[in-house]
Amino acid sequence: MTTSPRKQIILAAYVGGVNEHTLWEHPDAGSQIAFDSFRHVAQTAERGRFDYFFFAEGLALRERDGKVFDHDVAGRPDTLPVLAALAGVTEHIGLVGTLNATFNEPYELARQLLSLDHLSGGRAGWNVVTSWDAFTGQNFRRGGFLTREERYTRAEEFVSTVRELWDSWAEDAIVADKETGEFLADASAGAFSHQGAQFDIEGRFTVPRSPQGNPIIVQAGVSPQGRDFAAANSDLIFSPYSRLPEAREFSQDIKARARAHGRNPDHLKIIPGAGFVIGDSLADAEEKARDILEQQLTDRTVQVLLEQVWNRDLSAYDIDGPLPDVDPDPEAAPIIQGRAFIYQDRFETVRKWRDLADAKGLTIRGLAAEISPRAQFIGTPAQVAEGLDDFIQNDGADGVVLGGHVTPTGLDEFVDKVVPLLQERGSLRTDYEGSTLRENLGLPIPARRGALAATA
Repeated sequence: MTTSPRKQIILAAYVGGVNEHTLWEHPDAGSQIAFDSFRHVAQTAERGRFDYFFFAEGLALRERDGKVFDHDVAGRPDTLPVLAALAGVTEHIGLVGTLNATFNEPYELARQLLSLDHLSGGRAGWNVVTSWDAFTGQNFRRGGFLTREERYTRAEEFVSTVRELWDSWAEDAIVADKETGEFLADASAGAFSHQGAQFDIEGRFTVPRSPQGNPIIVQAGVSPQGRDFAAANSDLIFSPYSRLPEAREFSQDIKARARAHGRNPDHLKIIPGAGFVIGDSLADAEEKARDILEQQLTDRTVQVLLEQVWNRDLSAYDIDGPLPDVDPDPEAAPIIQGRAFIYQDRFETVRKWRDLADAKGLTIRGLAAEISPRAQFIGTPAQVAEGLDDFIQNDGADGVVLGGHVTPTGLDEFVDKVVPLLQERGSLRTDYEGSTLRENLGLPIPARRGALAATA
């Protein structure tokens, strides 16, 4: 009897641009913006044979009542220069950045990403996002607000246009002149012409085809429209589900949508975000997890969490008292700016929170702890390795994006203690086998596409 090989776990290291997960006051906490912090995380992840380093962006400083929110990353550098610098101090790990499709332009972004891909030897990836609010749009010449449908319409054509530009060069477009020995471009190299509802551009693209065919495309989609967009366009999908069975259900749905788009579902990898807490025993790890959550939920963080839904100043309410007895005020000017709003119905959300608080006797702080995301993998190194491996082998996802609660050393313990156990299980590589991010993810080089690519 033969057994099938174990599914290989895809691992990514996450450094967030805006979040409340970081323990700002922790004695080991370092800079959120210094290059040394990014380098430490990327090199630690590469030592653990992670697939890629993921860098999120924040295009605006989040505000509360017109003032910068206390726990935000102020002075966050631009994504692409950080990844370009990391390319010079790493050798194998992929470099994936969040870049907005609402405010950028296809030619410029395609050129920047493909330049990073060549600079890193085929290790670049693009996390495609759209912007949902006029507050962020004020920082850009386009400004303003796009509806959900308009955002996805623009994003879909944006991605398609970028790929046309990436595919405007054939693999053999550069040849050596037999007489002079100089390298010359084929006459058709880089020629492109795109006419669409969103973009009408024509010219010659300056950067040759990627070492990995195209840089990796990453996208997150939860709504039906978002899932369809991701299933049609992505190589990796960032999932919000990291627990069975909802994670398996999401995975099956995305793979089915990919198949409906004529894609091989095995060529689409699903990667949720996940947290971990390691202790000498399960009880020790659980105590650490409770302590971390308490440090994350500062009075100010809890207040702002509720103010975003109520859209009211709740500073007069005792955090250790009952929930506010007033209704949300959706018609008022937003008190919280720059934070993604994930609650579709303010009144329904408040009703559910009140029911939960009544049922469990929760204060405002207690409710915040109840609804806040927690680390999914808690225990000894062996228990964390087993829990993560079981989640992947049971098709909850293809891998996870891990971020430590302390910057920049939060990932060290996982790499030192859990990675060797996953390697012993045969679920994680002991060395990089490919030279590009696409190879290490087990994804094929995409066929060239685009109006001129077919005839070039």
